[in-house]
Amino acid sequence: MQASPDSTKMECHWSNWKGQAIDLLYWRDLKQTGILFGSLLLLLFSLTQFSVVSVIAYLALAALSATISFRIYKSVLQAIQKTDEGHPFKAYLDLEISLSQEQIQKYADNAQLYLNSTMKELRRLFLVQDLVDSLKFAVLMWLSTYVGALFNGLTLLIMAVISMFTMPVVYEKYQAQIDQYLGLVRTHVNSVVGKIQAKIPGAKSKAE
Repeated sequence: MQASPDSTKMECHWSNWKGQAIDLLYWRDLKQTGILFGSLLLLLFSLTQFSVVSVIAYLALAALSATISFRIYKSVLQAIQKTDEGHPFKAYLDLEISLSQEQIQKYADNAQLYLNSTMKELRRLFLVQDLVDSLKFAVLMWLSTYVGALFNGLTLLIMAVISMFTMPVVYEKYQAQIDQYLGLVRTHVNSVVGKIQAKIPGAKSKAE
């Protein structure tokens, strides 16, 4: 079955977005990444001081102030120069931003796939289909209680954003050393899990 033009165009856009995201996270363009990183941090720190409604309202007012001021400025300039350049935002007003039915259906199918997969995995963990995996999940939840006691969700989100914009660059620079230490940690964890599986009845690895 041949892909439709809309589907092919969507895949092309997704590939472009993915490439742009990688360039941003790896600081290929310092100016663009700096603006995005600073804006995200400013937004998140604003949410620590004000409510979500207040932040959204202030951002909307700031955007409207900028666009209205620019619209009036261009109108006055055209009146003085006696030119007719039209609406200053005409290019953006004419830009097509609607999603096709096929795109909406594809996004809905992907969301349904992730939701079903998550529900099946949670069922498997909570109903102890694999004892070791359920124990790992329990340990993770136990550790999460300590993380939650130290940080709230917004603080964790700020830390996640900072890590997202710093860890890729650090890993790219020190990849060999990081891979070496990760290999040692993975070997140690696998050794501990193997000992647990050997001592707990019914916790044999799936490979066996």
